[in-house]
Amino acid sequence: MATNDTISDMLTRIRNSCLARHRTTQIPATRMTQSIARVLKDEGFIADFEEVGEGIRRNLVLSLKYHPKTRMPTIRTLKRVSRPGLRVYKNRKELPRVLGGIGIAIISTSRGVMTDREARRQGIGGEVLCYIW
Repeated sequence: MATNDTISDMLTRIRNSCLARHRTTQIPATRMTQSIARVLKDEGFIADFEEVGEGIRRNLVLSLKYHPKTRMPTIRTLKRVSRPGLRVYKNRKELPRVLGGIGIAIISTSRGVMTDREARRQGIGGEVLCYIW
C-alpha cells in the first residue's frame, strides 16, 4: 500500500502493535524511518530494529519493549506534530520540552534526525516530527 506520509504510518503501526502487545512490528524502510528507529533505540523506547528484504521491498522489523512485571509498553504515547499539510519548524530557542523532559521530541535538522535535547545541545533547530513518551 502506497502512503504519502511514511512517518505517520510508522507511528500508527507502532501504536497499534503496542496496544495489541505484539513483540515486533514491520514497517516500510526509508531513510527517515531508519533514522527515527535509530533515535527510538538510542533513547530506550524500542529494544532493537533490523532491516529485512531487498530492493524496493525492504522493511524494518522493530522489537518493542515492555515493562517486565506489568507488561505495559515502554511507549505510552506517539503524537505526530509536523505533517505534510502543515510543517512545524522551531529554532533552537523554541524547541519543545515534552512533559518537562520525560518524553522526547524527534527533530529533523540539517545534521540529521535527533532528539530535542541533542538539538538543543548542538544549538540548532529544525522540523519537529513527533513527540514520544
